[in-house]
Amino acid sequence: MPFRSGFVAIVGRPNAGKSTLVNTLVGRKVAIVSPRPQTTRNRIQAILNRDDAQIVLIDTPGIHKAENVLGHQMMAEAARALQGIDLLSLIVDATSKFGAGDRFSLQWIKRFTGPVFLLLNKVDRVSKPLLLPLIDRYRQRFDFAEIFPISALRGEGCSDLVNAWVARLPEAPPYFPPDQFTDQPERFLVAELVREQAIHATRQEVPHAVAVLIDRFEEKTDLIKIRATIYIERQGQKGILIGKGGETIKKIGTLARREIESILGAHVFLELFVKVQPNWRQNATLVHQLDWHRQLEQLAKIEQEETGG
Repeated sequence: MPFRSGFVAIVGRPNAGKSTLVNTLVGRKVAIVSPRPQTTRNRIQAILNRDDAQIVLIDTPGIHKAENVLGHQMMAEAARALQGIDLLSLIVDATSKFGAGDRFSLQWIKRFTGPVFLLLNKVDRVSKPLLLPLIDRYRQRFDFAEIFPISALRGEGCSDLVNAWVARLPEAPPYFPPDQFTDQPERFLVAELVREQAIHATRQEVPHAVAVLIDRFEEKTDLIKIRATIYIERQGQKGILIGKGGETIKKIGTLARREIESILGAHVFLELFVKVQPNWRQNATLVHQLDWHRQLEQLAKIEQEETGG
């Protein structure tokens, strides 16, 4: 049997279930998830390894109309995810009413010229009589290569979906070693895990205003020392994030540290600090710092200059 390998990008509106699907298929935490929309801000590659194939899944920020620098960067990340891929999959929340956001998504995916799958997510919460008209509505608006009703959370329909992806991938050797599950640098993954806990611990506008940057990542023989700064936009948000007597920030640190230790497989000493940075989502410098792809490009350029390359 020939070995197949390729890239599959998963796009969709905020909260459609992209990151949940990626985590379920890979079988471990690769992307953070939360009930809040626009949790994913960068494109993330997750690697699904099988005996007969390797699928590089690209998780993307939710498709939306950008209103600030961060939003524009997120949509640029989603657009870059379409470059060099073999398949595109549009995931939609089957429990949500079809509206303007769905029409915008259907227009947006037309920029890709290859096969596009439609994934109707959360079908475990939808009766079949309601599902069939939804399938027809999407079929009338776009010529999808295949349509799959799935439950990203429960894994229903996911095995058939993966088999269909593999059948359309080219015969090729794997792009990554079989024991690798993501291309994310550890520093970025740690920042995301801290942000995830900050999102879960807060409410209202705070989750959207949270950004996390790693100030120090020091690996010792039996311990990893990490210092991270959580940025928010207003003083009031800082109070919510810290909590009464520091209770909330302590909870965030404890839960994040446990997640980090389970993924990195090492003991972790985690220090968290909170800093007010007014309107950081409109601050191009800080927003660019959150893009680890850009950071790696800058580091490679510096190394090249230092070596005279």
